[in-house]
Amino acid sequence: MAHSISSPVHSELLIKKSRFIGCVQPVAGRPAAQAIVAGLRLQHPGAAHVCWALLAGGQSAAVDDGEPSGTAGRPMLDVLRHQGLEGVLATVVRYYGGVKLGAGGLVRAYTDCVAQAVKQADKVPIVRMRALHCAVPYALEGLVRREIAAAGGRLDDIRHGEAVAFDITLADAVADAFVARLGEACQGRIVWEAPE
Repeated sequence: MAHSISSPVHSELLIKKSRFIGCVQPVAGRPAAQAIVAGLRLQHPGAAHVCWALLAGGQSAAVDDGEPSGTAGRPMLDVLRHQGLEGVLATVVRYYGGVKLGAGGLVRAYTDCVAQAVKQADKVPIVRMRALHCAVPYALEGLVRREIAAAGGRLDDIRHGEAVAFDITLADAVADAFVARLGEACQGRIVWEAPE
């Protein structure tokens, strides 16, 4: 199961006079990640590099920002993948200290900076959700409400017209069983609508 993190976590390393300031934080996707990176560039105008890695919603990115190819973004992305994280952005701001670290030293520095931040993170499981829409006769409203609660679902909206229409969100892992159980309990008097 993939995990995200509940809040941003930070780390800082000083290696041969170079300062590495790391952050791993939850993020929704590439536009949000790019906005955060742009903000870091404004906050750290004297930094030599603002490297980043993203895993969010099937999107991934590994940006070296002027460091030798494969020495910053890719190692940072590897840490996120190894930790089974999703929906996260890792950034490392580097202030160059005047001493070259070499390719191996850079890989270790960027890897360690992100890994130290992730160690402090409060990991939270990502629960995939599914939206369901159905309508039942008035006499079955209470039954449907009880089944939603029993499945740990959320009642997003309810409309009373010719029938009672429900908009429900629940964990994808229990959705099929919920639909089957509700269909059986309602004895065919439930109409499932396609999500919009």
